[in-house]
Amino acid sequence: MVKIFIDPGHGGSDPGATGNGLQEKTLTLQIALALRTILTNEYEGVTVLLSRTSDRTNAANNWGADFFLSIHINSGGGTGFESYIYPGVGAPTTTYQSEIHSEVIQAVDFSDRGKKTANFHVLRESSMPALLTENGFIDTVTDANKLKTSSFIQSLARGHANGLEQSFSLQKTSDSGVYKVQIGAFKVKANADNLASSAESKGFDAIVLLKDGLYKVQIGAFSSKDNADALAARAENAGFDAMVFLES
Repeated sequence: MVKIFIDPGHGGSDPGATGNGLQEKTLTLQIALALRTILTNEYEGVTVLLSRTSDRTNAANNWGADFFLSIHINSGGGTGFESYIYPGVGAPTTTYQSEIHSEVIQAVDFSDRGKKTANFHVLRESSMPALLTENGFIDTVTDANKLKTSSFIQSLARGHANGLEQSFSLQKTSDSGVYKVQIGAFKVKANADNLASSAESKGFDAIVLLKDGLYKVQIGAFSSKDNADALAARAENAGFDAMVFLES
C-alpha cells in the first residue's frame, strides 16, 4: 500500500496568494480534491490523506506517508509551472520530482520554469520524500484565466497523478482497465478547448488530453462500465456526441 499525503497549500483564515479574483487556498484545494479522486478511483494499492492543518508535515510524518506533496499557486508576476525539493536530497526524491514535473508539463499548457530546490518548512520537516509544486501565477492574467476553468484544474490533477503513477508504479484498479467517456477529438487545441467549455457550461467536468496526436475532450473515467455508460447517456441527452472506450 502506497500512502500519499497531499497538502493543499494555505487554507482557513490564510488565503495564500490572491489575484484576478482568485484565492490560492481555493485553487489548491480544487487541485488536491481532483487528484485524490483520480488516485482513489483509478488505482489500487494507494491511500490518500489530505490536511489543511498548520502541523501538516507532522501529520504526514505521524501517518507514515510514503510521499508528501504540497500544492501551491505562485505569485510575483511570472508565468508557468515549477517544482521544489529540499536542497541536497538525492534519489528517490530527485527521481520523483523529475517524473511528476515532466508529467504536469505534458498535461497542461504552462511554460516550464524548471525543477528547483528551496529550504521550505514543509520540505525540510518531512521525514519522507517531499515535493512542492507551484501551479501558475495567480497575479498573471494568462495563468489566472487558465486556473479559472475546471478542465485546466482537472488537467493539473491528472498531470500530478500520472507522475505519481510512474514514481510509485501504481496499478489501475481493474484488470480490464478504465472506461473513459469522450465527446470529441481534434487536431487543433482551440477546438477541443471550446468543446470542453461548452461541456462545462452544461455541468460536465471536462478535461482536454493530448494523446496520439489529437486533443481529446474527456468528461469522465470509471472502473465501472455502467457508470461510464450512464455519463455518456447524459452527455448524449445534452447534445454531445459521446463515446465510451476502454483504456487498459
